[in-house]
Amino acid sequence: MNKSDITIGQSLDTSGKCCPMPMVESNKTIKKMQSGEILEIIATDPGTLKDIPSWSKRTGNELLLSEADGNTFKYYVKKQ
Repeated sequence: MNKSDITIGQSLDTSGKCCPMPMVESNKTIKKMQSGEILEIIATDPGTLKDIPSWSKRTGNELLLSEADGNTFKYYVKKQ
């Protein structure tokens, strides 16, 4: 999937926050969203490289795309 194919429903910037805060905030935010909406998660914690994919799988949400730009990571998760 290309980033241009993604329509972001909400964006969550967790830059500067360490584990477990990116996960806690992502979980809280996606619960308020409608099924089919896409959450963009911006993080600087390298732990999210493992945490976001496993969280997506565990919660049944779909990780559409992840990308890294230097020390910034972006994830696009579709709520199921």
